[in-house]
Amino acid sequence: MATTLRFDAQRACCAAALLLATAVSAQTTTRAAEADAALAPVKITGRAPPTAAVAGFGDIPLSRAPLQASVYDAEQLQDAGVQRLSELARFDPAVSNAYNPEGYIDYLTVRGFVLDNRYNFRRDGLPINAETSIPLDNKARLEVLKGTSGIQAGTSAPGGIVNYVVKRPLETPLRSATLAWREHGSVLGAVDLSDRFGNDRAFGLRLNAAAEHLDPLLRDARGDRNLLAVAGDWRLGNDTLLEAEIEHSHRSQPSQPGFSLLGDAVPTPVDPRINLNNQPWTLPNVFDGTTASLRWEQRLTPDWRFTAHAARQQLRTDDRAAFPFGCTDPNPPPDGAYYPDRFCPNGTFDLYDFRSEDEQRRSDAIDLSLQGRLATGSLRHELTAGVLRSRVRVRLQPQAFNFAGTGNVQGTAVTAPAPLPLAPSTDRDEDSTELYLRDAIALSERTTGWIGLRHTRLARSSVLTDGTAATDYSPSFTTPWVAVSYAFMPDQLVYASWGEGVESEVAPNLPRYTNQGQPLPALKSRQTEIGLKGASQNLSWNLAAFDIERPLFGDIGTCDADATCTRARDGSERHRGIEIGGRMLLHDWTLEAGAQWLHARREGAQDPSLNGLEPTNVPARTLKLHAAYAVPQVASLTLLGGAAYESARKILPDNSAEIPGWTRFDLGARYELKQGQRRWTLRAGIDNVFDRREWRESPYQFGHAYLFPLAPRTLWVGVEVGL
Repeated sequence: MATTLRFDAQRACCAAALLLATAVSAQTTTRAAEADAALAPVKITGRAPPTAAVAGFGDIPLSRAPLQASVYDAEQLQDAGVQRLSELARFDPAVSNAYNPEGYIDYLTVRGFVLDNRYNFRRDGLPINAETSIPLDNKARLEVLKGTSGIQAGTSAPGGIVNYVVKRPLETPLRSATLAWREHGSVLGAVDLSDRFGNDRAFGLRLNAAAEHLDPLLRDARGDRNLLAVAGDWRLGNDTLLEAEIEHSHRSQPSQPGFSLLGDAVPTPVDPRINLNNQPWTLPNVFDGTTASLRWEQRLTPDWRFTAHAARQQLRTDDRAAFPFGCTDPNPPPDGAYYPDRFCPNGTFDLYDFRSEDEQRRSDAIDLSLQGRLATGSLRHELTAGVLRSRVRVRLQPQAFNFAGTGNVQGTAVTAPAPLPLAPSTDRDEDSTELYLRDAIALSERTTGWIGLRHTRLARSSVLTDGTAATDYSPSFTTPWVAVSYAFMPDQLVYASWGEGVESEVAPNLPRYTNQGQPLPALKSRQTEIGLKGASQNLSWNLAAFDIERPLFGDIGTCDADATCTRARDGSERHRGIEIGGRMLLHDWTLEAGAQWLHARREGAQDPSLNGLEPTNVPARTLKLHAAYAVPQVASLTLLGGAAYESARKILPDNSAEIPGWTRFDLGARYELKQGQRRWTLRAGIDNVFDRREWRESPYQFGHAYLFPLAPRTLWVGVEVGL
């Protein structure tokens, strides 16, 4: 099959561009009713579904909530050929990449802050650990809440929360099968089945299964993945619903280490197919995960309901790579021979054999909540109150991070393995109890006050795998959130909000720290936001201005010997920005656009030279555009186009180097055909149509500057048949 479908990408690109140009010049007709049905699957950041769990206000429509959030359903993602969470950076101007190589964990930056994979992710509203590969085949939608996250999380990085919503049994039967191919030779097969059984169709069952052979254009990155997920529900009466689901996923694939500076020089973007993780002894990363949940919803009265929701997530990971890190220059310049955070000027680097195998992570959570409506005098309340109890256990093994030789940016050097696990890892335990209250108070017909309050008690402990450096602490804190909104016209809303989020840690338990192992004061981030939202029959739009301040910890002192370093508060990062977006239906067109202007700076650092500098890997300007055209002359054919622009990013904390901005264009098409009871959906696309060679992102990770290129031009096709 791969041989049949493989053809010259340049010709495919030209053909698709010609088809789109022809469609644009064709005479359009007014088909508003058909446009809604045909184009809904391709909307990206337009009018969201009626509610979003990530907003935290239950049944209140997202259009009424005083916050910014994006919702992406499964069809939208399929039409765009999205395979991973990180690809949301193609659509949302507030979202960008944050260390996202092929074959590894997904990281996101929202409003300039990297989300913490341990604390900023939810699955059906319950906390999960995202230090793994999470499949999308059984996810009904992805929700991204933008802003401080204290309203939804006891501890988390500022910027936002991501919520995965699992597919559940449908009201009507579903039989769907998908076959897809992507360059170089990745092949996916998947099924999605749903039905209801029994008296009054009280029992529902949904099955999702997928298997994929991974063979991307990136060299030396072949692998495989699979998923099996089952979700069921039982309607025990008009007032009681019991839901259960379980999924197991597996992914095995080598990852892609980043490139870097060559001395002080920013290199020309490389061939994006080069993989520096290509040694004969390279092993794949392996991500195995099993997650199960049980939810009971009980309607107590017409206005009140009780929900009990529990979940367990069990992860096992083998994290392995031939990993470039720094450089010992064989031809040293006069000012020194060692580059600890970049490659050598001649394109060589120190290559390490990194292996952290049999990582075990278990997360348990149970949430008990009460939601309903009441009136106190002339005020009407929509209340949610509850308690969330969670537990995390992380058990690791000693790891290898051993020098294995010298590599080069051409990927031609061969070294010997060094697999001995000589370095200890850190085992971690955490117990959390969170009490929360949210209230939407109707002050008048047009004015609503919003209150959120979360009190968190933590018990955290850690110890190295060799039994040393044990530490524990038990902080507690409260994070408030308040807002007021005013509907100045029907479906037109203005709002203002203020909220806090919390991050908590201890000083490293190492001899060089004067306060080793001691708890540090909780860091409270704060956000103020003012926004507008509006919608009409053919137009929806949003505008928000935000100001987020995040305190930082730093190492104070020389830190070159025992008791010479103190971990302490060291200024803050302040991100101020404007986000704007809109969606318009115009005859046979659906047009969407979004932009973000971000002024992110360091403030109050003890080293004055750092104040006023930009954080690394954060673009100041982003612009995302998407268009869908329902071809009048060909029923059920929709042509898709997208463009994404991100401005320059700093590479180093001292801002002495940066990568330029870039623009990427994508094309796609969707065609539906009905044959009797069968519905065929054909999808195709070309990502990075003009095969732009640019540095996509510049994460400063693990104390090292890395550069990742834009993926090469990639053709993909898929066919879905359903009943």
